[in-house]
Amino acid sequence: MKTLNTAVFATVLSLCVATAGAAPVKNIVLVHGAFADGSSWSRVIPILQAKGYNVTAVQNPLTSLADDVAATNRALAQQDGPTILVGHSWAGVVITEAGMDPKVVGLVYVAAFAPEEGEVVGELGKAYPPPPALAAPIVDKDGFMSLPIDAFLKFGSDLPASEARVAAATQGPIHASAFAAKVSAAAWKTKPSWYIVSKLDNAIAPDEERFFAKRMKAKTTELNASHVSMLSQPKAVAQVIMDATEKAAESSASSH
Repeated sequence: MKTLNTAVFATVLSLCVATAGAAPVKNIVLVHGAFADGSSWSRVIPILQAKGYNVTAVQNPLTSLADDVAATNRALAQQDGPTILVGHSWAGVVITEAGMDPKVVGLVYVAAFAPEEGEVVGELGKAYPPPPALAAPIVDKDGFMSLPIDAFLKFGSDLPASEARVAAATQGPIHASAFAAKVSAAAWKTKPSWYIVSKLDNAIAPDEERFFAKRMKAKTTELNASHVSMLSQPKAVAQVIMDATEKAAESSASSH
């Protein structure tokens, strides 16, 4: 009986340890895309915070891929443990490289680019129809690219026009040279990934998004949303991120 009790105790203990090891990841770092800033996550953040997550929104300088990766790395350095890294649009390029940080245990791409090593960002969509929202970019004498108001109306086709106009007024121009960048490593090759496809996207072709998701073998969710699903469908986007915190924790626990 003593031997049996010892065996039962050991089993219960191992189950407790396994359960403890699979506690959801609590740190989430959100990275915004081009022509935007950290406030593009303003509707997702309170949902995550209400569930007890520690959320950080990076403010990308949008001056180069290297500078945006550096800003994201600074945010990751402030996290106290395992972290889910989330990127929208251009930020998919950023998290593909910054995701190599050992604290990052999962990646979430929201209507985002997901390049392979050596691929030029600006050439990724050439096999797909030209995106309507990017038809008439404005490039200033210093090489910074911005978009007219009508582009934001197409970006956020499922948002009230007044909100799209605010986004246009507060946009963050990106240096055009960023789109010639190549990532030095692709974190999605070694870390679990999730992808949210925007079926009404006018900035990245939905089929291109599906291609990225399939190549990454990402767990994929499709939303009947515009390019900015985190603004038009924040609950659905937050849910995918929260699912990632649970599944990535389980994956990490099972690998130890």
